[in-house]
Amino acid sequence: MNLDFSQIVPYIPFMLKGIGATLKFVSISILVGFILGTILALCKITNKPVLKWFAAAYTSIFRGTPLILQLMIIYFAIPQLTGYDIDGFLAAILAFGLNSAAYVSEIIRAGIMAVDHGQTEAAEALGIPYKPMMLNIILPQAIKNILPALMNEFITLTKESAIVSTIGYLDLMRRAQIVGADLYRNFEPLLVAGLIYWIMVVILTKIGSMVERRMRYSD
Repeated sequence: MNLDFSQIVPYIPFMLKGIGATLKFVSISILVGFILGTILALCKITNKPVLKWFAAAYTSIFRGTPLILQLMIIYFAIPQLTGYDIDGFLAAILAFGLNSAAYVSEIIRAGIMAVDHGQTEAAEALGIPYKPMMLNIILPQAIKNILPALMNEFITLTKESAIVSTIGYLDLMRRAQIVGADLYRNFEPLLVAGLIYWIMVVILTKIGSMVERRMRYSD
């Protein structure tokens, strides 16, 4: 086996910078996805057919097409139509945020539906308007129940973030590719990148478990 990890040691700081670049756009994307996903979830349970149709169509499109295709359309196709060049960071946030919203909307919708219907009936009996009831009573209980699923979505986005290397964004994967091209050795930098991704996922999983336990004991 022709392996020599000593050659990539000088490149380790360069690769480690990719962790911050990766987590930065993934964190913003999951925030965008959570906000938009919450709105879509509320549209799905409303009595207004137009909003229901829009939310269902949005979810179908973004769940039914590859994430890399959505990224390519935002980064390459939209500038062709608009004449506005989108940088890699913004394109990554838009693609991952819009895609995540489709999945998060289903997670939140399921969480809302899982809340005891008696909570809604009690709030209506007390004359609490729909918006305060959702924000202060239903959603907090739903989020507590779906926290593991939301954390899993964050972890999934972190792993899938590697595809932004296809548009030249200097995330962890792209930096590993640059090191490989510079050294004419790909196995070692890709293995190191894989190890870093694994460590990030393990840490995020531990954090998710800690938050979940804290919320469970806060009942």
